[in-house]
Amino acid sequence: MIFNVVEIQEILPHRYPFLLVDRVTTLDKGVYLEGYKNVSISEPVFQGHFPEHPIYPGVMIIEGMAQAGGVLAFKSLSDEDQEDAKNKVVYFMSIDKAKFRAPVTPGDQLIYRISVLKNRGAIWQFGAKAYVEDKLVAEAELKAMIVDK
Repeated sequence: MIFNVVEIQEILPHRYPFLLVDRVTTLDKGVYLEGYKNVSISEPVFQGHFPEHPIYPGVMIIEGMAQAGGVLAFKSLSDEDQEDAKNKVVYFMSIDKAKFRAPVTPGDQLIYRISVLKNRGAIWQFGAKAYVEDKLVAEAELKAMIVDK
């Protein structure tokens, strides 16, 4: 384990029920992050999506991948910039090439695999993939920017 949920909350501003990364298991600064989210039937989203046939929404998978990318961006900052990170936030800029390949249901563990495609200053571009076990369930290219709060 690299970061548990308490440590992730020190990096990201998100909180329950919108914190969508439970743990980071691999981090190679400026290159790659792997982490996961355990999908539980007790999550509020399942009250309406769909009560008789619970499917975890694709937009939540994309948001979880974006949050994992935010952790990767923040933890890739220089030591000097790490000091200032508490005064910064990551804004989601764009989603491209999003594809949903299989449904995600309660009891699944969503594994996020995030790769840096490009970084120029405060702007980060990620290749993001989500898996359940070894099956690709979603993918997208995500762009984000680190800005002052």
